[in-house]
Amino acid sequence: MSQIDFEKALNAEQLAAVQAPDGPVLVIAAAGTGKTRTLTYRVAWLVEHQIDASQILLLTFTNRAAREMLERAQALVGAAVGGLWGGTFHHMANRMLRRHAQAIGYKSDYTILDQDDSRTLVRTCADELDLLGKHFPKPDVLQSVFSLSVNREEPVEKTATGHFEDSLVAIEDIVKVHEAYQARKKTLNAMDFDDLLANGLKLFRDHPSILEQYQHRFLYTLVDEYQDTNTIQAEWVDRIAAHHRNLLVVGDDFQSIYSWRGADFRNIMSFPKRYADASVFKLETNYRSVPGILEVANACIAGNPEQFQKNLKAVREATVKPVCVQLHDGGQQARYVVDRIRRLLRKGVSMKDMVVLYRSHFHAMELQMELAREGMPYEVTSGVRFFEQAHIKDVCTLLRLFFNAEDELAFMRLLKLFPKVGEKTCIKLWEKLGRQVNLRNAEQLKWIREHLPAAAARIWETLEPVIIAYETEHLRNDPGEFIFRFVKTFYREYAIETFDNHDRRLDDIDELMNFTARFESAEQFLSEIALQTNLDAEIDEMDAAEQNRIRLTTVHQAKGLEWKVVFVLWMSDGMFPSSRSLSDSGAEAEERRLFYVASTRAKDELYLCVPEMRRMRDGGVMNYPPSRFIREINPDLLQNDFVGYI
Repeated sequence: MSQIDFEKALNAEQLAAVQAPDGPVLVIAAAGTGKTRTLTYRVAWLVEHQIDASQILLLTFTNRAAREMLERAQALVGAAVGGLWGGTFHHMANRMLRRHAQAIGYKSDYTILDQDDSRTLVRTCADELDLLGKHFPKPDVLQSVFSLSVNREEPVEKTATGHFEDSLVAIEDIVKVHEAYQARKKTLNAMDFDDLLANGLKLFRDHPSILEQYQHRFLYTLVDEYQDTNTIQAEWVDRIAAHHRNLLVVGDDFQSIYSWRGADFRNIMSFPKRYADASVFKLETNYRSVPGILEVANACIAGNPEQFQKNLKAVREATVKPVCVQLHDGGQQARYVVDRIRRLLRKGVSMKDMVVLYRSHFHAMELQMELAREGMPYEVTSGVRFFEQAHIKDVCTLLRLFFNAEDELAFMRLLKLFPKVGEKTCIKLWEKLGRQVNLRNAEQLKWIREHLPAAAARIWETLEPVIIAYETEHLRNDPGEFIFRFVKTFYREYAIETFDNHDRRLDDIDELMNFTARFESAEQFLSEIALQTNLDAEIDEMDAAEQNRIRLTTVHQAKGLEWKVVFVLWMSDGMFPSSRSLSDSGAEAEERRLFYVASTRAKDELYLCVPEMRRMRDGGVMNYPPSRFIREINPDLLQNDFVGYI
């Protein structure tokens, strides 16, 4: 007799999935419908029906998720769950590779390289080929390209060509480094994180007898977050479950938002085709959000034709409708959000129960400034604060030196951007310059060039016309144009070679250049940046003990989380969805899923902010229509808020 009252613990949808018959099973679990609970009770159901836990394989994407499910299952059925194989794909692949490494040419005591070890090895390979410093990507960027090629199962040459489009980087050199890196790992008897997946699949592809051991061992295979699997993970799972075919996968195609890191939306969509006899269950009862929020989410996602149709149903009582806020620009948006936060605080909502979400990091720039000015504590969990980011500081270094000839930190930061220039060279030059640099002095510019290493001197020479133009073309009154020339002449290529997310960083710099349009001089612009940074530091110091802050984060990093109140910024076409996605129907579909994820993070209140314009650095404006995701929603589902702020 069952020790667990499954019918009492689960709703009808969850119960049907938990009690699914043997064979392939697809559970489409919409946002907030109890996915983790369903998987946990599925494990308990199997154990209570005399399935030995050692015959169950549970695959997750994070150790935390695996730990949570195993702890919950143990609370339900006790020690009987102890033998279950549960963990991430990487963890399980490693567990098997340790036993069979020799079959693919490794020793069983192979080393797993962490990110720092891998970076060091990539750097060594590039150094030995004499490539670093010659318009060549930094090791972090190479690692990112190598990783994506593995997870997409495509040649490095193809991945690199897409990543370095319109760049001076030689793709054949990247291929050489990759070949050297692969060979060096084999010599060292080492695998990096991506090798665990690739070699785990290779083990099964090349050695059917080994695969057969695990096919017979695991009677049931369960997979969490199936919509986030890449091609390697999907094939690995298909192979291991091929004998008994008791494969249950749980996921939500509406929340497939990670194609940029290798996840393949087609895995979940093709499951019923690959398994024609699959049982399909849908979890649509949402316990998180009020009805109005779910109606907006349902209306938006309906615009994607290629999906498993489902409709979120609320169990909570109806309250206020989501708010669509018509705003003039990003500055007004920032003032609105701060004002609304103050009202919510007066109503008793805690700061930690509120979040501001955005598509891209730079969307929150004006809001960060407004929060700092108002002394309101906040935390940016999608990266460091806007003006503290490395690339933002980098492009301001020359301006800082014009503003303050004794700014040693700016001088050091600028020169370290150049190849073959390190700390010792910077200190030596700074001391010989008398601890100050006059960029208005042509002789001093020439002296610096002559004392730099050859590769750095060539870059300095290309920058000299930009530096001279600061005075001759009065660019002190147009800091955006000065930054633009610095980026065009040098920093764009530097960013491509240095950062694996160079597109996002260059977008940030574009927004910084637009931001300069509100200042009459470089001095005013730099003073405002310094003020904001200092205000942020003061807020951090004051708030250190309380740790009660507004969270600012991208939608990607908010997936899986929830808050009482959610603000979504820049719901304007070209911002959300992003301008890059508008020419690609597949990309637009993922952007719509991203908005679905954003809206379903909210439990009680949802604010959709729709600014209509941005100021550009040339003094003009860029007008934006409301996001197509807003326009697709029946106006009756929203309450409009027209703001009268100046």
